[in-house]
Amino acid sequence: MSHERAERVAGLLRRELAAILQHEFEYEIPRGLVSVTDVEVSRDLSHARVFMAVLEIEQAPEIIAFLNEHVGRVRHELAGRVRLRLVPSLKFLHDTSSESGQRIEQLLAAARRPRD
Repeated sequence: MSHERAERVAGLLRRELAAILQHEFEYEIPRGLVSVTDVEVSRDLSHARVFMAVLEIEQAPEIIAFLNEHVGRVRHELAGRVRLRLVPSLKFLHDTSSESGQRIEQLLAAARRPRD
């Protein structure tokens, strides 16, 4: 399977999963609380790792666990939206890259402040 095809499928999954989470889980997960930041698809397109940013960091483990518990419902919705021979298995993961970036920015800002 070409790397380019895997990238196209990952982009498609990212868009569709964002829409599914926004519309199908609007009562379980408040709007704006989570966002799909990245999707990595295996070469054979059978597995996908879905990286999620969570606004309320302390709720991240609970939300990621909820999504992984309801992965069948998500895959079912996804199957109705995408034209793939096989809908990949999904694994939701917490994306901590934005939190790390914020921490680095805070440290840099503190280092730039003049000292008394």
